[in-house]
Amino acid sequence: MSTRVTLEQVERLAIQLPPPEKLKLVARISEQLSGFTPMIPPLDKERAQRKREVMADALLAELDAIADSIEGEFDSAADIRQIREERANRL
Repeated sequence: MSTRVTLEQVERLAIQLPPPEKLKLVARISEQLSGFTPMIPPLDKERAQRKREVMADALLAELDAIADSIEGEFDSAADIRQIREERANRL
């Protein structure tokens, strides 16, 4: 009969590992979970999808409002060059 181990117990043990061993542990856990897909009921999936769509629509509307409030032309390449030059001058 095996006893269950808590997350806190595993964390206490993992802290004791040297960094290379911690990386191996992370890799093994990641490999074990790579095929794991949590079971989400279809209704929850649909609800989550609708929620994401509403959030995306709200974000797009906000971005459109910001874009409409900005006047003038922009040259992003020139802006980036200027930022780089300013950063280089500070160093």
